[in-house]
Amino acid sequence: MAYLERNQDATVYIGNLDTRATESLVWELMLQAGPVVNVHLPKDRVTQAHQGFGFVEFLSEEDADYAARIMNQIRLWGKPIRVNKATADRRNLDVGATLFIGNLDPEVDEKLLYDTFSAFGQIIQTPNITRDPETGSAKGFGFVSFDNFESSDAAIDAMDGQFLMNKQINVSYAFKKDGKGERHGSAAERLLAAQGQKNVQMPHRLFADQHGQQPRHQPSPMHMNSEVAPSGYSPYYGSYQ
Repeated sequence: MAYLERNQDATVYIGNLDTRATESLVWELMLQAGPVVNVHLPKDRVTQAHQGFGFVEFLSEEDADYAARIMNQIRLWGKPIRVNKATADRRNLDVGATLFIGNLDPEVDEKLLYDTFSAFGQIIQTPNITRDPETGSAKGFGFVSFDNFESSDAAIDAMDGQFLMNKQINVSYAFKKDGKGERHGSAAERLLAAQGQKNVQMPHRLFADQHGQQPRHQPSPMHMNSEVAPSGYSPYYGSYQ
């Protein structure tokens, strides 16, 4: 099955996996929640070992919802695994709060981008790092999409000019895909988003709220921690091949 054909609504993120966990073991474990269509544990390009997280696609969205409820915090080799569902409210998807993240260190992956930027709000799909289609190597930039502009504004304010790994990143609104040279974050987009999002609940944003107290251009401990997988991690398709 091609990555892009996966049903995102029927897919859960599974994290904090022990190194001994295999795709077949995860498959058997998740079968307790419902019929499984696909299991993908992204592997390190060098060691070929999985990186402690992955994605499980179920036959239906109901199965995925059920898995997120009953399988989260189940212990596997003594470690409580995390099982989280992607954002299911389609009204909140693609409001236009999409950021361009430039000057990325080659070691930064999609998970680290998610772990870093999820401090500012709900990310609606896994961050996308642009890669060379032949070699798979990162090109040094990527994109992060939030479900509201308050989060994306806070991310720009806090993260533009900060160090992520060993490089100082730049963060701005991404150009729209229509090719007209306009960036996201326009007044029109914000108005439409406000009309469609009367009751958006902001997640914990400790770092976002405190960024003004931190010296700029200094790495935050959060940026160095790629081991913690926050809730709501959305399915990612395609880059780990």
